[in-house]
Amino acid sequence: MFSGMLYIFLPLVIGYLIPIKNETILHQVNAQTSRLVLVILGLMGLSLAGLDNLSQNLNQILVYTATFFLSISACNLAVLPLIDRLMPLKSQGNKNKLPLSSMALESVKLIVVVGLGLGIGLTFTMDLSWVDTASELILLLLLFLIGIQLRNSGMTLKQILLNKHGMTIAALVLASSLPGGLIAAFILDIPFNHGLAMASGFGWYSLAGILMGDALGPVYGGAAFLNELLRELIALVLIPVAINRVPSTSIGYAGATAMDFTLPVIQSTGGIHCVPVAIVSGFILSLAVPFLMLFFVSL
Repeated sequence: MFSGMLYIFLPLVIGYLIPIKNETILHQVNAQTSRLVLVILGLMGLSLAGLDNLSQNLNQILVYTATFFLSISACNLAVLPLIDRLMPLKSQGNKNKLPLSSMALESVKLIVVVGLGLGIGLTFTMDLSWVDTASELILLLLLFLIGIQLRNSGMTLKQILLNKHGMTIAALVLASSLPGGLIAAFILDIPFNHGLAMASGFGWYSLAGILMGDALGPVYGGAAFLNELLRELIALVLIPVAINRVPSTSIGYAGATAMDFTLPVIQSTGGIHCVPVAIVSGFILSLAVPFLMLFFVSL
């Protein structure tokens, strides 16, 4: 069990140990990470095409997605408002409007890539036995690059430890998501460690789908991808509407994306005061995703 975890964690840790100050190199790392995500998601689509009883499996993916999304979201939203009551965070509303449609388009692009992979696999008769091996090798490279990104994200340990608000939000998101995963696992009658792994994506849909697909197969991978993607899309709608009343809840529901994809929405609608909190919360949750997910699937 632990040898398999080490095999996956090792490239992530090695990448995290590499400090890079050259902006050009960092830009290339970010660009290659995005490209590798698209490649692996395309391979995920091919894996889905190779499933027996495809229509039945797609139905199962949708059922898993709906169950996990509703269970985890309910648990998150039941707990996060406590921070707004006990540790009020003043937002400084901003009337600037962001093109949310163009941001959502980035998410749609990833769905299209999976769909293209699925379409190619269904249209052309081919041997798909190589897909799993290719996905695993690319995943190791992707984790190495993600480790570099996390190390060079600009967040120091001191900045994280001093921002108690961001740490508290991240801790409550984590603590409330895992029970949601257990509830979903009970409803779906699947192993509880699989439910805990599915609950450890925290909105990072690309990595969650890739890790779950590599560990437990394309059904879990597809469900994890859609579950976390749906969370992000809901966050894009929720943040502008609710951040002035419940800023901590809005930031917390964004999960790991609070440090990158949804950060412009948080800054534009909540004010600059919310940005450090969102970055710290998102950073901690981003760091937790690969470790928790891989730990639970290895149990």
